[in-house]
Parts: sequence; C-alpha cells; structure tokens
Amino acid sequence: MSYSIISLLALILNLILNRETLINVKSRSGELKTEQKFITRYRQFLIVSNFYFIVDFGWGLLYEHHDIDALFPILYSDCVFYFLLMFMTMLTWMRSIVAYLDKKGRRSKVLLCAVWTMFTLALIYLIINRFHPFIFSFNEKHEYVTESGRHIAFILQIILYFVTTIYMFFIALKSKGTEKARYRAVGLTCFVMNLFLILQIFDYRYPSYATGLIIGICVIHSFVEASERKEKEIYDNIASCMAEDYEAMYYINIETGEYREFSTSQKYDSMNVPVAGKNFYTETQLNIEKYVHPDDREFAKNLHLKETMLKNLKGKESYSYKYRIMIDGQPRHFQFTVMLANDKRHFVLGEKDIENEFTAENMRLENQKKNVTFTQIAEILAVNFDVIYYVDAKDSSYISYECRNIYGQLDMQKSGDDFFADSKIDITKIVHKNDRDLLTNFIKKDYIISALTDKKSCSVDYRIVAFKQTHFVRMTVRKTLDDTHYIFGIENIDDEIKKEKQNLKALNTEKELARRDELTGVKNKTAYNELEKSIQDNIDNGMDYLPFALIVCDVNNLKKINDTLGHVAGDEYIKKSAMLLCNTFVHSPVFRIGGDEFVLFLAGDDFANREKLIISLRSQVQKNLQSKSGPIIASGMTDYNPETDTLVTEVFNRADKEMYKNKRELKKEENQLKN
Repeated sequence: MSYSIISLLALILNLILNRETLINVKSRSGELKTEQKFITRYRQFLIVSNFYFIVDFGWGLLYEHHDIDALFPILYSDCVFYFLLMFMTMLTWMRSIVAYLDKKGRRSKVLLCAVWTMFTLALIYLIINRFHPFIFSFNEKHEYVTESGRHIAFILQIILYFVTTIYMFFIALKSKGTEKARYRAVGLTCFVMNLFLILQIFDYRYPSYATGLIIGICVIHSFVEASERKEKEIYDNIASCMAEDYEAMYYINIETGEYREFSTSQKYDSMNVPVAGKNFYTETQLNIEKYVHPDDREFAKNLHLKETMLKNLKGKESYSYKYRIMIDGQPRHFQFTVMLANDKRHFVLGEKDIENEFTAENMRLENQKKNVTFTQIAEILAVNFDVIYYVDAKDSSYISYECRNIYGQLDMQKSGDDFFADSKIDITKIVHKNDRDLLTNFIKKDYIISALTDKKSCSVDYRIVAFKQTHFVRMTVRKTLDDTHYIFGIENIDDEIKKEKQNLKALNTEKELARRDELTGVKNKTAYNELEKSIQDNIDNGMDYLPFALIVCDVNNLKKINDTLGHVAGDEYIKKSAMLLCNTFVHSPVFRIGGDEFVLFLAGDDFANREKLIISLRSQVQKNLQSKSGPIIASGMTDYNPETDTLVTEVFNRADKEMYKNKRELKKEENQLKN
C-alpha cells in the first residue's frame, strides 16, 4: 500500500504545482514561437508523467493482490503500460530540453535522434516481451520477475540522462545570471532522475522512478518554469509602462522577423493589429496598405525593410521618421522611433501619435509668419545669393529679388504666374548650351519635390553666358518650414571654381609624380597599393566588384646583364620589358612593384581578351628567346573569383605561382638552346 501512496502523492503534487500549465492549452498572448514550442513540449511531459503516476499507483494496488487469478490480466497490462509510460516520460522530457535549448539559440539534433532511437527500441522490446520474456515476466504464482532486457533498457536511459546532465552543466559554465541557474536546475533534474533510475534497478518494490520524477518536476517548477513566467511578467510590465508614451511598441527579432507588440492605446487597438507575429517585415507591408495614407505608402514601405532599418541605425543608437496613418477615416501624423536593443539582435520600434503637436507647430509657424515679414527673411538669405526666387509650392507663382549692395538689401525684380515655365524660356537665352539639358532637368517641379523629400536642400552648378563671357553659377533650392514655398537662390561661383581648378591641377600633378616609376614611366608600387586597397574596400563592403584579372611578371636574366654589361644596360633592359608589356596590354595599367617585377590589372576589353593577350605576350617572349634579342619575361595570370576570393592578395598569390611555373619553363628552354 505504501508503494501506491507515494505514486498517488506524486500525482496530486504534480496537479497542484502545474495546474496552470496543464489547464492553459492555448499559448499565452504575445509568446514567441520558441516559447510556445517549449511550453507545449513541457506540458506533454507533465501529462505523460501524470499517466505514469496513475499506472504506478495501480501497479502497487494490483500487485498486493497478485495471487488473485482474475486480476492477473489487468496486472500484466498495467506492467506493460508502466514501461511504455516510463519510456514516454524519457522521450517527452528530452524533447522539452531540446525545445529549451532551441529557445536559447542552441540546437541538439543528436540528443533528439538518440532519444527517438531509444524510444523505438523500447517499443520493440515491449512487443517482443509479449511473445518472449525480455523485460519482465511472471512466474506460476504471478510473482513479478525482472529479465535482462529490463536492465539494458534502464542502463540506456541512465546513459542518456548522464550525458544530458554533463551537457547542461557544460552550457551552464558558459552562461551567466539566471540563465546559468536554470541550466544547472535542468542538469540537476536529469541527475536526480538518473539516480532514482539506478535505485529502481536494484529494488522494483519501491517506486524510485516516480519519486525521482516528481522531485525533478519540482526542481523545474521552482527554478525554471516559475522564474521564466515571473521574468516574462516583469518584462511585460516594463514594456507596458514604456508603451504608455507610445501608441504601440514592437520588439522585433532582426533576423527572423518574429515580434511582440505592446499597446495601451484604445484608439490604436481599434485597428486590430496582432500582438505577436512571425514576420514583422512582411506583415507590416500588408498593414501599410490597409492603414497608411495613400500618399505616404511607398515612403513607409521602404522604411520598414530590414536592410533599410539596419542601414539607418549604422553608427547611431536610434533614428525617427514621420508619416500619416488613417484612423476612423481621418489622417493623423505619427512619429516612429527605431532603436537597437542591447543584445544587438532585436529592433525596438515605437509609434507615437503627434497629430496634436503637429497642429500646434503649424499654428506656431503661422503666428511667426505674421510677426516676421518675408522681406526680413529674404534679406538674410541675400547675403549669400545674388538673386532669390520665392516660388509658391502649389500654383508655382513667384517673386524674384536681386541683391543690390553688400548689406543684403533686396529690390524686387519681377513676378510671374509659373516659375517653372518661365525658367525654360530663360534657360535658352542665358545658359551655356552644354548645360541647358542639365538645368532643364533640375528645374522640374516633380524633381524638386522628390529631391527635397528627405533632405533640406539641393543644388546644381552650371554656366551662363553674359556679355560674351562665361560665368559659373550655383542654384540652391530650399523648402520653407511650412512646406508652402520653395526658395531658389543663385550665386556666382567663378572664384570658387577657379581656385578649385588650381588646387586640383596642383594636386593631380603631385599625385601623378608620386605614383610614377622614374625609370620606365609606368605606375609604381605606391599606385598599385592604392589600387589594391580600393578593390579590397569594395570587396569588404559587399559590393559586386567588376570582373578583373591580375598578371604577375618577372624579368629574367636582369642580374646577369647588370653583372656582365653594367647597370645602364640593365636599366635599358627593364625599359624594353615595360614597353613590351604596355604595347601588348594597351588598355591596362602596368605597375612596376620591384626591381624586375611588374603587375598588370586587366579589366574591360583587356579582361575579355585576356587569354589572347597572354598568348601574344608569351609568343613574343618565345621569339626573343629564339633570336636571343629582346626581353625575356615570365608571366602568370589568374582571375578574381567573387565566390571564393575575399582578399586581393589571394588573386595575386595565384598569379605569382603561375609566373614561377612559367619562369621554370623558360629557364629550361633557355638551357636547352645553350646546349
């Protein structure tokens, strides 16, 4: 009877401790997929454990009366279910651990495969046991007899629990805080179940496994499940309090797009936006079509892409943007603030209704316009500009002003009904013919609207012809704060252009000299290092770099010529080598990177014809070798492979190896000709 009482108490304790988990079949609101997976599998483990306690309780009662023949079939069936449910507790417990590890970003396919294999073997054992006693049997007096298969099954379980215990303690060593304590608790549970499994082997008359099972459940409830639920409640409360300053807040997994939403706004709740979801990026695109003002939809869609959000957060902690959302058929201005969570793996997105602030700001600007005259504002601008056009954003009517003195005082020059139409006429009269198309495309209303969408100003430089002289001017466009007018300012930049040309010429001359090889006139090692760095930067930044190839060359016999004929002859030999390379690869830069070493960078037409060109070079070298006149150059060529090459030096090294291979061949041929 004591056997049954222990199993009964274990059943009651499990029902009391885990009542909420067993009753709440549906996942809690706001749970992410990984959380749901762990809760679901742990609930399965608890349910199977309850059935195990019931069967173990029944076994204790039935075995006290095993001498009653009528009860024996029930006792035998109960014994079968006892082992079946024991194996099922092992299976569901291990599946819970795997789900828990997945939740923390770790995977354990090997563990899952092992437990399924053992469970399948256990089922086979039970089927075999029906025809040939392998796990258990009963003698003529209906007394329970343990067989060798029982010990094998128990030992396999013990090994599995032992490995899992070691694995969980290993993970705990690399974890911190509450996470470390939880992994230790799971490892301790496996250890306890392992210990009581060992006791069950030695004495089947005591419910050791049931005892270990309920102790393990208590440990998990105390250190893992209850603490996680408490922690989740704390986080939910904090997030809800923060959300009071916003209509809604989102916590988004950057890679997967899984998200949770917190909202305290009844007005926002009326839109029925989900509180959790699998893909924020996809679902937001659909919600934009439903709720965002039609004029702002494309703008909003581009901002809610993962790549855009990561790009805008680069180098800063947060950024904001605004657009209109339709609520109850009326547009309201919303401000969106995107932040990067401390773990660098989540976005935090806050949505705030700023319609009232937006209206108040507009009223403030209207009052400001009444108190400050346009002339005062224009005169301040005129300090920087020679001519100013004040253009109405709606009907394109305008007034132009010209600065008459150094203090920026303005005289009104003219007005008109359509600035953009009148500008087309003026362009044909005063703008240099080579710049007319440039300026015509710039002074288009659609272009100005698009250009000023995400920046404060835009400008264009062009030339005008006045009194048979050409002048450089710059047109700069700004939008007024109330978005009602455009301000076009025109300034003379002759002095700026002249100074810029002088500086550029001096700089280019200096740079060119610093990057030229004095002896041959080709580019030097400094120039090659700059080219290599430029290519490497593009590769590192993930840009699709243009196809290219490198040819590494080495001039043969230079040391011999220097030693026998002198350095003057050696210098002439190097010059002829450089000339041969330049004449062969007409469209490619040639770099002298050492005394007798050259590198060629092939792109464009030369890259397309690289095989013909390298054959042409080597053919000429062969002729020089046969005639014993002209430079002998060893060469090696290789292409950049964007799928495997991450460093320019990898391409260079392959070409260098090919060069040495060609060098050995040339030396061999040269020796044969001597003999």
